[in-house]
Amino acid sequence: MPHLDYLPGEMGRAEIEPKGAFEAGSYQSFTLTYTAGKFGIDDTGSIKIGFRQQSDTAPLQLADPAAPNYVSVEASNNAVLKVAFDPKLNIRPWGRVLHIRVQRGYLRAGDRIVVRYGDRRFGSPGLRLQTFCERRFTFKVFVDAFATYEFTELPQSPEIAIVPGPPVTWRAVLPTLRRAGEGFRLAIKAEDLWGNPSDRVDTTVRIRANRKVDGLPASATLRPGEFARVIDGLAVREPGEVQIELVSASGERLARANPLRVVAAAELRPYWADMHGQSGETVGTNPARDYFAFGRDRAFLDVIGHQGNDFQITPEVWAELERLSAEFDAPGRFVTLPGYEWSGNTGMGGDRNVYFACEGRAIRRSSHALVADRADAAADCHTARELHAALVRHDPDAIVVPHVGGRYADIAVAHEPRLEHSVEVHSAWGTFEWMLTDALALGYRVGVVCNSDGHKGRPGASYAGAGEFGAIGGLTCLLMPELSRAAVFECLRRRHHYGTTGARLILDVRARFDRPAALFDRNPALPGACSRPVGEAMMGDILRTEDGEAALAVDLVGSAPIERVELRNGGETLEVVRPFGEAQLGRRVRVIWEGAEYRGRGRQTTWDGRASLIGNRILRASPVNFLNAEKRLAVEGPTALSWRSVTTGNLAGFDLWLEEPRAGELVIATPHASVRLAVEEIGIEDRVFEAGGLGRRLRVFRLPEENAAHALRIERRLRLRAGADNALYVALTQEDGHRAWSSPIYLVP
Repeated sequence: MPHLDYLPGEMGRAEIEPKGAFEAGSYQSFTLTYTAGKFGIDDTGSIKIGFRQQSDTAPLQLADPAAPNYVSVEASNNAVLKVAFDPKLNIRPWGRVLHIRVQRGYLRAGDRIVVRYGDRRFGSPGLRLQTFCERRFTFKVFVDAFATYEFTELPQSPEIAIVPGPPVTWRAVLPTLRRAGEGFRLAIKAEDLWGNPSDRVDTTVRIRANRKVDGLPASATLRPGEFARVIDGLAVREPGEVQIELVSASGERLARANPLRVVAAAELRPYWADMHGQSGETVGTNPARDYFAFGRDRAFLDVIGHQGNDFQITPEVWAELERLSAEFDAPGRFVTLPGYEWSGNTGMGGDRNVYFACEGRAIRRSSHALVADRADAAADCHTARELHAALVRHDPDAIVVPHVGGRYADIAVAHEPRLEHSVEVHSAWGTFEWMLTDALALGYRVGVVCNSDGHKGRPGASYAGAGEFGAIGGLTCLLMPELSRAAVFECLRRRHHYGTTGARLILDVRARFDRPAALFDRNPALPGACSRPVGEAMMGDILRTEDGEAALAVDLVGSAPIERVELRNGGETLEVVRPFGEAQLGRRVRVIWEGAEYRGRGRQTTWDGRASLIGNRILRASPVNFLNAEKRLAVEGPTALSWRSVTTGNLAGFDLWLEEPRAGELVIATPHASVRLAVEEIGIEDRVFEAGGLGRRLRVFRLPEENAAHALRIERRLRLRAGADNALYVALTQEDGHRAWSSPIYLVP
């Protein structure tokens, strides 16, 4: 629709060689030939060849024929061409454009423009393809034949397939909690260098467990063409913690499954959700059917939501999304959430996810910017306040979640407590704790969700790749009595959930009272809230208590060793709890950089830097959250190392094991902060060096040489602030860089 549709069949044709399937992230060379149609191309007319906006295919370059990603362009009639690459020069989703203008001369029908992507004739290794799979990766061609800068899309554009590479990393996925004797499954898959589930596997792995698991085989085999192996019908008869590992034939541990807790009885069970992502119908990748199937069959989610940009969802696409959500919804096995992303500009309130309890609801767009059919334009809601008002009037059971994507939600501009029960603090776009702290400072009572906001066709397993995404997609753990839409919506309204940066871990946070407290079924700021007396509350609950203190109990089992747990009341950190003390520290020093440039689209912060030791030596080094395979930590001898790294609100860094635990100096240089400090001054507490921006800083501290603490229980009595909300929650950091946040328990005046 956004492009001229004048005689597209007369605008020429485009072909590509070679055709076929190519490995994600590999270097390749292609020749695309455009042949002019009936009208040719007039003097100063042009063609555009676009990739999808969210493709992380390497940026094209036209300057160095010997360097990667070189592109050459020529005309068969020797017309002079002006060529430029721009990552955002076309109507979405085809924003990453090679623009080729006929600067002098013109093309007649049959004349050709030849584009060599990754031209290897002069020494270039080729073009690095996007790092995620796509059945129909398109070189989308648009033609301005009349030099009017009005482009017509060709009826057919060249396509290739992008497929997984060989396996590099193994994953094992378990449920998080089961009752004794209750059945469960173990899902096994292998991923390539970029996180794509690989079907290029021909391996038998051994399976070992820390206790008796009925039905668990000694090994599992994956054959070529298989993306995963699911072992069902497992059970554990006695309560306790279950650990399952995958082991190679040589005895090397390939993967450790997420923790599974078996209990005698449980009212609520944890279910894992990624409620936020897009498919190729809007700005994502691959069809929506593939999106739902991936979440169910490759990421092993329990709950999924599809959130396409409203201004790109045509009535036909909306009908198809609703049909698919109904088709894939299977209570007890896999739950889908109908909905869309209200994609208003930040000044109008900013991005919100809208979820409906059933299909058949109206989409209320922020605009019709890319939707030609204006028949339902009267239902548009141009501001977040208009959206809230319309939903309260017509869809009062809807749930809305503010989030940060390209745009960010400004929750100070608009907030509706009848609809907005949580904020999204992490996605593939980064970590946004400020969304929660802003909400608490404004007096809102919200929970925490984390999702992927993935555009790569991998909901529930969305990795950073090589583009502008600086983080792994998050997950939300929903604590519910059953797996159904009704249970999901009740869980979200009560904030009975926690969010992680993608790790599946066990987190239980409770408050206990000396005298019964009044537990509200809804936010008491709204009319009609009822209460009942209780002696204990769980995450997300809102209560009124006469006590001046409350006991906070935290029970967690990580998917990796635990670095720290922060006990918080609103924006204040009350205590940092570690599973080790000063006596366990040794030669290991951790350096962390984190934060963002600012809240908007340009939040990405580059931390490329170097570190060196003076008067000491490096025994070994290990990266933390180096999520892009092209950005690496490199040891450059016994006293120096360098790195390329990016953060978008999240954290990254490295560990050093030193030859002498206390000797010498550590010198760190980055674009935003440079420090020099004595090694002997590095202890268990963070040495913090602020670096401007939004939460941007360096931290240096010491860890035990080996930390085996995967589990931690904490009990604290906390004094409550009088006359104000007490929002008690925890923020967890694992040694592998993953983080988690519980929804606050609100003790209100």
